[in-house]
Amino acid sequence: MSSITADNAGQYGDSRKLAARARLHSQYTIAETAWFPWVAAQLPLKPGDRVLDVGCGPAWFWAATAGLLPENLDLTLADLSQGMVDEAVARCSALPFGSVRGCQADAAALPFKDGAFDAMVAMHMLYHLPDPAAGIAGMSGVLRPGGFLAVTTNGAGNMCEIYALTTVFGSAPSDPAAEAFGYDAAERSMRSQFGNVTMSQHPASLRITEPEDVFLALTSYPPGDGACETQLVIFRQAIADAFRRCNGVLEVRRETALCLSRKAA
Repeated sequence: MSSITADNAGQYGDSRKLAARARLHSQYTIAETAWFPWVAAQLPLKPGDRVLDVGCGPAWFWAATAGLLPENLDLTLADLSQGMVDEAVARCSALPFGSVRGCQADAAALPFKDGAFDAMVAMHMLYHLPDPAAGIAGMSGVLRPGGFLAVTTNGAGNMCEIYALTTVFGSAPSDPAAEAFGYDAAERSMRSQFGNVTMSQHPASLRITEPEDVFLALTSYPPGDGACETQLVIFRQAIADAFRRCNGVLEVRRETALCLSRKAA
């Protein structure tokens, strides 16, 4: 189990720790189209579709894109954390969807009938499952024939410039999410389950100007969030050195993609 997939209950009881990581992307991404609108444009949704978001978190995606999506979507927000479900439903209930409901659910054992949904999204969450391929198989079961599953995840080189700094904690100098379930694993698992998959990479990078935001992001999950004071001092110095070497602006590559498969009709 990678560091970012450890202690899910502590990490995702609410959105506070997730927000520390999300800030890097919301504040410093350089892209022609921001991540959430870009994902929305890739989804072949139709008015009135029954949509399940597995691992919905605080539903920031739906709040950011509600005005860009087809009308009258029947949206089900599911997450292992009841706190996240409550936050997601509260955020989306006033938005222009046909209906919104929440469901506390384990992505590895979804409590829905076969064929219950026209579309499913699983955004940056499959690496939390003990067996992501089995999770994809379960998601396929609750999709109607002809429905689609959209999965987002990271590539092996994602944000390597800042993950290299976490070696002070004993971490590998790479994205732990990509190690657990990255591009190759996602494409392979979805092709195996559905017989088809298309992968699109979001063209983006980061230009980070505030060292403290790097510190807060990388100490929001294990092992950074349990580091001793000595390690934290060394980590702060490593971040400061990295910013000094690049004249105060840390250029960071992004490798983030969406994989989409359709269930046979």
